Amino acid sequence: MTQHKNAKLKGIMMQGTSSDAGKSYVATALCRVLSNRGINVAPFKSQNMSNNSYVTLYGEEIGRAQGAQALAARVEPSVYMNPILLKPKNNALSEIVLFGHPLRDATSKALFRDFLRCEGAQAIDKAKEWLTHHYEAVVIEGAGSPVEINLNDREIVNMYVARAFDVPVILVADIDRGGVFAQIVGTLELLEPEDRKRVGGIIINKFRGDIDLFEDGKRWLETYTGIPVLGVLPYLDIPVENEDRLSLEFKTRPEADLVIGVLDLPFISNATDLEVFEVEPDVAIQKVRNRSDLWQCDALIIPGTKSTQEDLMRFMELGFDADLQAYAKEKPVFGICGGYQMMGEILVDPQGMDSDGIGEMKGFGLFKGVTTFVSDKRVTKCSAVTIKSGTPIEGFEIHLGRTEILEPAQPLLRIGDAPDGVDLGNVKGTYVHHIFHNDVYRNEWLNEIRMMKGLLSKEPEISANRYEDAFEDLARAFEKHVDMDAIMEMIR
Repeated sequence: MTQHKNAKLKGIMMQGTSSDAGKSYVATALCRVLSNRGINVAPFKSQNMSNNSYVTLYGEEIGRAQGAQALAARVEPSVYMNPILLKPKNNALSEIVLFGHPLRDATSKALFRDFLRCEGAQAIDKAKEWLTHHYEAVVIEGAGSPVEINLNDREIVNMYVARAFDVPVILVADIDRGGVFAQIVGTLELLEPEDRKRVGGIIINKFRGDIDLFEDGKRWLETYTGIPVLGVLPYLDIPVENEDRLSLEFKTRPEADLVIGVLDLPFISNATDLEVFEVEPDVAIQKVRNRSDLWQCDALIIPGTKSTQEDLMRFMELGFDADLQAYAKEKPVFGICGGYQMMGEILVDPQGMDSDGIGEMKGFGLFKGVTTFVSDKRVTKCSAVTIKSGTPIEGFEIHLGRTEILEPAQPLLRIGDAPDGVDLGNVKGTYVHHIFHNDVYRNEWLNEIRMMKGLLSKEPEISANRYEDAFEDLARAFEKHVDMDAIMEMIR
């Protein structure tokens, strides 16, 4: 349904007592619940800081969480749902992606001084106008905590947005990390009086055990704060894509036949490349932080990264290259995007596009190839086929570098008429993210590892309905444990 241009956009906002309190999770659940109730709803987050991005139909980048929330709401993900995406390149520098396209790199100081309350605020106004024309309601997500006192006069993602959209706020608190009463009371005490009036409810998230045991705590919170506790959500093991690396954890599976290592890169990007392995009951994913971790794994994945050279340098300083070269002679190594770039011989950055000041450096040397970083960033969805088996592949590309193979080597994929990646048996690499979300190919690769271990091959596990099933499971849990009647009253 398209809204009349003068219609009032209804909405509600999720703010948290801390980072990783579950704002994205709760917002995703509410998007599906409202969609199930026939409401034309969209997600919104003004500013996302994450290297976990989603590529829209038009080859634009938004935060992965808003892409997932849009799918939960059964609407097409759009840059207007996340107009500002900050992609950290190191601890002090981020790439600004504005309405899906790279704008410039900026330091933290420059972001707050020059961007947020100027171009950033204008982007929020533009996004609000677009959402008002296209949707009946909006579920808004904040970031971190709304009471970062040193930032409150410059932030454009928490109460600034609640005021701009004129919506009520639900405060989400994580009880699993402890101190939930202090989290909630402290947050409310530090809010400005007018902002505190916007908080119409509290949701306790990640409760383990018997929820009835929290009844006394619920009553105390409501009496002390004067704000209703709308629900207590149990700790849910439902696979919904995470916003960022803070939530990237893998299940421990001692009984697993295969252990796949993932190089633990500080600036890992698009970690959703890896989460799909959760559908494989005989596979465990283990982070590899040092040389000794490596040899405990049956195969290694080197994932994407926002700072290829800086992350590579960390492991080169550990002497990782010699171990990895020996490892690749015995066991499979698979590189994705930045991980693929690291696997070559040389990385060249003449314009400082990847890491300022590093210039040229050696790679892991698993194949003869040179990656040159260029200013022309490639962001696109793509369809491909594997060279070896002709298996169809759907995925997306997000990268600056171009890799030239300097030896006769079979490409891994063909995208249209163009080759992509490398396939040297144990050593494989590609620029295509989500290659392992293709069930047949993921199974082909895992079967190669199973055969090397003397295990029987398996048929593919199906992941196609993984997120759709998760959205419905999440919505059912939300309806069961949260007072939706009260939330509907808040939204009206």
